[in-house]
Amino acid sequence: MEFQHVIFSIAIILLLGLLASKLFKKIKLPGLLGMLVLGIIIGPYVLNLIDPAILNISGDLRAIALIIILLRAGFGIHMETLRKVGSSAVKMSFIPDVIEGLTVMFAAHYLLGLPFIEAGMLGFVIAAVSPAVIVPQMLSFIKRRMGTKKGIPLIILTGASVDDVVSITIFSIFLGLYGGQQVNYLLAVASIPIQFALGILFGLIVAVLLVYLFKHFNIHNTEKTLIILASAILLKNLGDALSSIIPVAALVGVMVIGFVILERMPELGAQISDKFDKIWIFAEILLFVLVGAQVNIYLAASFALVGIIIITIGLMARSAGVYLSLIGSNLNMQEKIFCIIAYIPKATVQAAIGGIPLAMGVASGQLILAIAVIAIIFTAPLGAFGVSLYGEKVLKPEN
Repeated sequence: MEFQHVIFSIAIILLLGLLASKLFKKIKLPGLLGMLVLGIIIGPYVLNLIDPAILNISGDLRAIALIIILLRAGFGIHMETLRKVGSSAVKMSFIPDVIEGLTVMFAAHYLLGLPFIEAGMLGFVIAAVSPAVIVPQMLSFIKRRMGTKKGIPLIILTGASVDDVVSITIFSIFLGLYGGQQVNYLLAVASIPIQFALGILFGLIVAVLLVYLFKHFNIHNTEKTLIILASAILLKNLGDALSSIIPVAALVGVMVIGFVILERMPELGAQISDKFDKIWIFAEILLFVLVGAQVNIYLAASFALVGIIIITIGLMARSAGVYLSLIGSNLNMQEKIFCIIAYIPKATVQAAIGGIPLAMGVASGQLILAIAVIAIIFTAPLGAFGVSLYGEKVLKPEN
């Protein structure tokens, strides 16, 4: 009987999730926002239509969705693109994120009274920009050759993909520091580049092995896609297992897998990327509906005002970070403002990692999740509208 309840819950999530997404897109709002609202409505705090067994494994489902996000990001970055957009994209990939994350950390510490480690988790949950909102819009500008002469959509696409990995990695470091033990903050900060380097190394090893496997054995593309996904999950689990011995930013390695396969086998990389786009349709519904279902709406409502204040402070810091990253570029002031607007939306990463502190037993886990959801609801439509309206006005079509 319980098995039937699980199947019923999955059917409800998929059917209503697709419907909610379509309805929100009809009114020019991001479809993921519809899924999130649906999750809140059918979750345990309102209609309670989702079987608890689904909610119990939602953390694992979110982890798989996060891995799919990072693989898609890796398969979307070309070395040629990185060379073309140059230092601006590199700076956009970490400066705005780090400035916003640290600003939110201090704001949450002083406004909410959170300990610095928990405030740091919140800071880097909030900091990541949302590819789910801005990537389709940037691809639309590229197809219409708008802003492509200066590579503006490419700068945003590339910067946003790496921005997410930076945010997730630093969040993971704060999560690892949690537990009430004495922390050497200087040593923790110094370990970040080592964790990145080890993550890249592990990702390279897995990618090289996969490239060898695909070149020497006849495997269908669908099977290759599943092998890549399974390998990325194992890499993430290996990183978790080694965390107490030697910290590894395994999620960076996950993105490296996609990047290396695309560089070594471009045709296969493009085909696998299409496969992951299709898998993402299913994963996205589960991710956003289940995140919505976990939100305590009463807690979220009670912290809505202070949450929006903290998020706004963070966005101001991020905007300064974007402007700082673009100093010395050939972009004019209007184009820089467009880049600032494009870096506003929050959604995908907040949904993927916002519930992890709660699942790990972090004292302020419910609060972190609630503010992550407030960030999605507040910034996703704001950023989507801003990019659409201001982009049409500012980005010049290439002749």
